[in-house]
Amino acid sequence: MRCDSRETNVTDFLPKITFLLPEMQRPFEVMLFALVAASGFTPVCVLEFCTYTDSAEPPNAVMCRWNQSVWGLPRDLDRFRVSCKKLMEAFPIDEGKGNHARPVKNCIFSKSTPTPLKGPLRLAATSKEVIEGILDLDVAVTRSDGFLHYASGGRLLPGSVPLAHRYGGHQFGHWAGQLGDGRAHSLGQYTNRKGEVWELQLKGSGKTPYSRSGDGRAVIRSSVREFLGSEAMHFLGVPTSRAASLIVSDEPVVRDQFYNGNVKTERGAVVLRLANSWFRIGSLEILSESGEIDLLRKLLIFVIGEHFPSIRPDDPDKYLAFYSTVVNETARLIARWTSVGFAHGVCNTDNFSLLSVTLDYGPFGFMESYSPHFVPNTSDDEGRYAVGAQAAAGLFNLQKLATALGPVLSERQQSEARDSLRGYVDIYRKRIHQLFKAKLGLLGDEEDDGYLIAFLLKMMEETHSDFTMTFRHLSEASFQQLLNRNFTQLWALEDLASYKLFPDWLRMYQLRLLSVSTSRADGNLAGENPRYVLRNWMAESAIRKAEKNDFSEVALLHHILTLPFITQETAEKAGYAERPPSWAERLQVSCSS
Repeated sequence: MRCDSRETNVTDFLPKITFLLPEMQRPFEVMLFALVAASGFTPVCVLEFCTYTDSAEPPNAVMCRWNQSVWGLPRDLDRFRVSCKKLMEAFPIDEGKGNHARPVKNCIFSKSTPTPLKGPLRLAATSKEVIEGILDLDVAVTRSDGFLHYASGGRLLPGSVPLAHRYGGHQFGHWAGQLGDGRAHSLGQYTNRKGEVWELQLKGSGKTPYSRSGDGRAVIRSSVREFLGSEAMHFLGVPTSRAASLIVSDEPVVRDQFYNGNVKTERGAVVLRLANSWFRIGSLEILSESGEIDLLRKLLIFVIGEHFPSIRPDDPDKYLAFYSTVVNETARLIARWTSVGFAHGVCNTDNFSLLSVTLDYGPFGFMESYSPHFVPNTSDDEGRYAVGAQAAAGLFNLQKLATALGPVLSERQQSEARDSLRGYVDIYRKRIHQLFKAKLGLLGDEEDDGYLIAFLLKMMEETHSDFTMTFRHLSEASFQQLLNRNFTQLWALEDLASYKLFPDWLRMYQLRLLSVSTSRADGNLAGENPRYVLRNWMAESAIRKAEKNDFSEVALLHHILTLPFITQETAEKAGYAERPPSWAERLQVSCSS
């Protein structure tokens, strides 16, 4: 519902943000955003950003946060081992020779050897937290020639039998048949010192049986976005795959970025990425669609046994319990996306994880000016995956998952699965409400809290207020500043305050905050609203430099985005919390990568 700009009586304002879910034939109320309250301004944290050459440790390594290593971690990759044994023993493997594209049946994986990148290799980025905290390696190992080759597909890690995963999927609402890892190779599983099992995968490592007409490569621009995007989401607290490193080469790769006939030669790159599992909804769909029901059961039993410990293997309703869990966790994941203004861009079933983590960073984007119709992907002409439509996309995908499970469910279980799906809307709405109340600093339950949030969203939409900084500035402004409407240096609030009914909303908000002023004064809620997110213009600036072999801004952004809730001097100097530059409005991203 639109707000009549001539209306001045706030009590007559009836904000509703609705998106129609065609399959449910009912309005789906989506509260996209909220705000947090914390007194005063967040103190500036100055973290030293260190650079060094491959030949020597930095002289001030002890003082540099980013070069401190965990004592005793190995620096020799020959001692690092992965294992493919569990995956290869659990499922039939396609042993077909070569990486030529072909239809594949009756398997989960195909053996497929990575194709080494050509030309000089350069380490463009690495995640110290992933290398040391997940892979148990000293980050110094990344400065070796061996790491360049292992992390780009030129050599195989000890124990590795590279595999490409077969899956299908619904893309933009239509069944696309066999898809699979067209340019990714799983190297194996690694169990770290904490007992966590991670599956290592190379993206951009060459052709596989699932490459269709593709060349199996990824280019620098998409690989920089994948590396930075996944790590940024992790530090925002969103479940996600991780990125360990980014290797770039001089190998020419031809791409038509916007599918307009403007073909350009770019350069190849490979990301070493990790997830607890890369299985997705499409992993089950392809088996169900192909009538491979025994293999469908095998995959379900494996996934449940490895990743759903609360479900007993002898439970006759284990598939139903699995489905209900995925419904619940998918709703919670998309609510979390929404709370940070993240639009995935391609919410197809082949991109939706069975473990409900964010996978496959393609034409994603973080919203700048608030709009529920924000679409980062220029290939999405109809706005199917707009930020405000992601919850509906999740529902569609879960319906397709239920269809895929149909052959292994009894009629009673299918009925109960439909009941679980009907609960998706309430799960999502409750989680959204919790997240945005927390961002507003609203403790307890008040009847008008939803109204307060929706009123704010309407003002933001009408004034084109910046999503991230509106909430951040509200969290940084003291109660006294709000009372006096002193928004000097709070540019997002200046924009918001131009709305005619802003004083009415502000009075409502202040009255609501009176009951939580102690928490606000203590600053306990300051971590709810990030100051920095990976805006497209920031990524684009880093990409342009990286394409000239200057990786300094990739490193700077990675450093800053590991602490998105803390004001950092280097980020402020770079303008990452200022108004986006005018050229940012002209940026476009697409599925071409």
